[in-house]
Amino acid sequence: MFKTLILVVASICFASTAALADTVKLTSPTIKPGATLTEEQVFDGFGCTGKNQSPALKWTPGPKGTKSYAITVYDPDAPTGSGWWHWVVYNIPANITELVSGAGDATGKLLPPGTLQGRTDFGAHAFGGACPPKGDKPHRYIFTVYSLKIEKIDVPADASAALIGFMIHANTLAKANFTAKYGR
Repeated sequence: MFKTLILVVASICFASTAALADTVKLTSPTIKPGATLTEEQVFDGFGCTGKNQSPALKWTPGPKGTKSYAITVYDPDAPTGSGWWHWVVYNIPANITELVSGAGDATGKLLPPGTLQGRTDFGAHAFGGACPPKGDKPHRYIFTVYSLKIEKIDVPADASAALIGFMIHANTLAKANFTAKYGR
C-alpha cells in the first residue's frame, strides 16, 4: 500500500510540474547555464579552496496561486549513490524573486525574512560549494527554483534535504532550472 501511495504522489507531482514547467524562469548574473563554476562557488574544505559563496539568483514570478518559493542546488554526479545536496532554501515569500550573492552563508542575514536553509549533505544549514573528487569528470550542479502552492514547508529544523525535497515536490506549481559544471 505504501508503495502505491508513493507512486500516486510521484505521478501527481510529475504531472503538475511538467504541465507548468515554462511558467517560471531562473537566471543568474553570477553563473551562465552550462558554464563552469568559479572559485566563488567552490567549497572551502575537503581539499578544495574556494570562497564557498552562493551565487545571485533571479526568477520570474510563479503562476497564479504561488505562495512561496524554494531553491535547491543538487549534484547528481557525486559518488554517493544518491547525489549530493549543496543548498536547500525554502519558505521564500511569494513577493521575492531574487537572492543576492552570498545569501547562503550560515547566518542567513542576507535571506528574506522567514526564509530557511535546510541541512545540506555537508551537514550545515548553508550553501556548500562544489568540491568533486580529484580526477572525476566535471560534475553537474543543478540550480532549481520551485514555485509552491503553500506559504510554509513545516519540517523539523534538522530535516534532511530528502524530506524537504519531498515536501517541495508535493507542493510544486512550477519549476525552472539551469545546470553549471565543475571539476578538478
